[in-house]
Amino acid sequence: MKVVIQRSKNASVEVDNKVVGKIDKGLVILVGFTENDNENIIDKMVNKVINLRIFDDENGVMNKSLLDGNGDILSISQFTLYADTKKGRRPSYIKALRGEESTILYDIWNNKLKEAGINVETGIFGADMKVSLINDGPVTIIIDSEEFN
Repeated sequence: MKVVIQRSKNASVEVDNKVVGKIDKGLVILVGFTENDNENIIDKMVNKVINLRIFDDENGVMNKSLLDGNGDILSISQFTLYADTKKGRRPSYIKALRGEESTILYDIWNNKLKEAGINVETGIFGADMKVSLINDGPVTIIIDSEEFN
């Protein structure tokens, strides 16, 4: 499992020119899954994300997390996080988990974030989405579940 986290002032996602998810302050998270990802890995990733101290405290130091009331999450499925560009010019996505399996894990991911008390907005799995955001900082962090092994 990989996530790309972007701290955001506001963000939205459109499908067919209609806004389907929108947040003000918070995190935009692009999330992708690969073979052997499971609920245990999702639990670890949720814990890591909601506790990341990447929001400013009263002194302007990144010392607060989402759990300190620093906003919502816009969660976007993104199989291209598993693009392999080692050979040729056309990326291979063979490491990305197939759609049927990935959609199940994506739903589990979003539900676990909600269970942690975070408001979660989403795009539409598998749709052609247009994501807009104002990256605050900018702050962008990439986490790969391989770091947990």
